Amino acid sequence: MASMYFDIGKPKKENLSKIEAVLQHANGVGVLLAIDSNARSASWHDSTNARGRTLDEYLMSKQLYISNEEGLNTFRNRRGVSNIDLTINNQLIRTVARWEISDKAPQTTT
Repeated sequence: MASMYFDIGKPKKENLSKIEAVLQHANGVGVLLAIDSNARSASWHDSTNARGRTLDEYLMSKQLYISNEEGLNTFRNRRGVSNIDLTINNQLIRTVARWEISDKAPQTTT
């Protein structure tokens, strides 16, 4: 599993290279990515922008699947809601179960 942030100020190619590096390191093993993509696409139940189109095309070319479900917004602030935070996987598509969004902080034990 890898978590990454896509910086709006960086070139799209630089952000996609982060995914490419994880895929190469995984070498064909199942990968689960949690990405703050700052990109929007109808493929993950949002409006589409240029960043979203680029990311969507890249994900399709690498046979990566988006686990986000319609109706579950992943980002919310005073200006509205969106789905810019993505859960992406490759071979794990059948093993990801009970995917959900939570606004609650994880419980910690002492």
